[in-house]
Amino acid sequence: MRINYSDEEVVKGEKSIFLAGPTPRNKVYQSWRSAACQMLEDVGFDGVVYVPEYSNGEPKEDYVDQANWEYEALSEATVILFWVPRELPEMPGFTTNVEFGYWVSSGKTVYGRPDYAQKVRYLDWLYEKVTNEQPFSSLENLLFEGIYRANREERKLILNESKNREK
Repeated sequence: MRINYSDEEVVKGEKSIFLAGPTPRNKVYQSWRSAACQMLEDVGFDGVVYVPEYSNGEPKEDYVDQANWEYEALSEATVILFWVPRELPEMPGFTTNVEFGYWVSSGKTVYGRPDYAQKVRYLDWLYEKVTNEQPFSSLENLLFEGIYRANREERKLILNESKNREK
């Protein structure tokens, strides 16, 4: 597994999962992405994990550069995994709301939030409406679904390449 942080160039052309969701804005809250990366590592995910945070844990100072990195990585991702542990006012996730609305119809989103998450009813409703799926309430189950979908898409690509060579 390779973690691709936002202070690095976006890795392209590989099976990948983007970890979308609120980012802590202070040191009081630890990023949920650390636990997600550890779980992915523990189960042997063998792709790229896009983490929209600096590798040293500091926030990116150049907002436009951060937004460009995220857009490029979201576009490149095989699966966009939205985990929304929203707690107000510390982790509002306003950017997450916009990204979710933009990508939910892409066919590559998987969404979840813990039961304690605040102000997620509309995200739940929209996800169910667009995908006919229920949100996950466990980060672990969400990650397993993300791995399953990333592997499925990789297999589809391999099969298509094989069929094209036979022609």
